[in-house]
Amino acid sequence: MNRILTPLLAGALAFGIAACSKQGPGAAPAAEASAAAADGKITVGLAVSTLNNPFFVELRDGAAAEAKTQGVNLITVDAQDDPAKQQSSVEDLIQKKVNVILINPTDSSAVANVVKEATSKGIKVVSLDRSVNGAEVSAHIASDNIAGGMMAGKYLLEKLGGKGRIVELEGIAGSSATRERGEGFHQVVDKMDGVKLLAKQPADFDRAKGLSVMENIIQGNKDIQGVFAHNDEMALGAVKAIQAAGLKNVVVVGFDATPDAVAAVKGGTLAATVQQQPGLIGQYGVQTAKRLAEGQKVDKFIPVPLNLIKQ
Repeated sequence: MNRILTPLLAGALAFGIAACSKQGPGAAPAAEASAAAADGKITVGLAVSTLNNPFFVELRDGAAAEAKTQGVNLITVDAQDDPAKQQSSVEDLIQKKVNVILINPTDSSAVANVVKEATSKGIKVVSLDRSVNGAEVSAHIASDNIAGGMMAGKYLLEKLGGKGRIVELEGIAGSSATRERGEGFHQVVDKMDGVKLLAKQPADFDRAKGLSVMENIIQGNKDIQGVFAHNDEMALGAVKAIQAAGLKNVVVVGFDATPDAVAAVKGGTLAATVQQQPGLIGQYGVQTAKRLAEGQKVDKFIPVPLNLIKQ
């Protein structure tokens, strides 16, 4: 009898080891992947472009707080601004069989294939702040970035008296936020004959890059009067470069209303910032995900109100 059981047991163990080896690097153990299903709760995956940016930390925190209120399991993954890493992390969420994926794309086009993969397996996808190009999602939750860009442009022109020499610091190429904020801004400033765009360069939504790009621009242009940065991190970097160069009376407008930016507006170093309320985007995201998981209909676009925080 023992001679019969031993090979059967050995075979079962070998099968178990082989199955574990197929999970691949970074895959969750089976127990972890099925834990959410076992407790009967709705499970939502949140794929964030980067948690090195305070805007997205606030978005994550808003989602986490709402998930706790709603009794929803939330699994957050951070792409660290790497499109390939984001694709891999979303694939992990698919393997975990989450009910809904909330995605804040690093690159709006690069995520299309993995979004299609999720929806083909019955997982609903909702985009947050930045849209998805080339794949359909159940809903998009964001402020109107075009309207925000227009708001920033109008305020900058107001402070400059309708004319001046300006610089534009762009976000990550390929992101919808970069495209839309720039579009709204140019809808305002391009109409003005007295406005001269001295430079328009990407700084990837990053404070250190905002500083270095602005330093390079200043080397060739000492007569800058205004700056619009597609987010606050770049705006704060630009302010530091402007101060270091000894330039005076340069009007800098940012976008996002992060705590550092709001403090800079109150301190008089930043002229204004467009407030998107990222915590509300995260909150709306979880609420929308829960409705989708329960089979309810949701609006294709869910707007989040904009405000302008100014001196």
